[in-house]
Amino acid sequence: MSPPTFACQHMPGVTVISVAGDLEAAHADQLDAFITRARRRPGDHVVLDLSEVAFMAQSGLRVLLNVRALTRRHGGDLHLAALQESPARLLTTTGARPVLTVHHSVQAAILAALYASQPPRSEL
Repeated sequence: MSPPTFACQHMPGVTVISVAGDLEAAHADQLDAFITRARRRPGDHVVLDLSEVAFMAQSGLRVLLNVRALTRRHGGDLHLAALQESPARLLTTTGARPVLTVHHSVQAAILAALYASQPPRSEL
């Protein structure tokens, strides 16, 4: 299993983080630290591109749930994108799937996050 690498891109109200490699228990703290450093504001929406993550341990899932809770507490949300079979199965078997916002593609996740980050329009 290969150690993960991380990359970040900022958009208005959205932080997109790409993860590549395996999220074993030993790497959960690295993921958490990277997400914490990458976000501009706690309320920004976070998109996690997991298309290059073939394996995720429960400790990685715990990081995702904690990030979701913190982000939602400040008005944002966590969007997971392009899960491979093993991470998707972990979400299902642990019962976390209904709690997390999962998109089939990175593009769909980014569009949803950008839309959600826009202030509501007032009606005239």
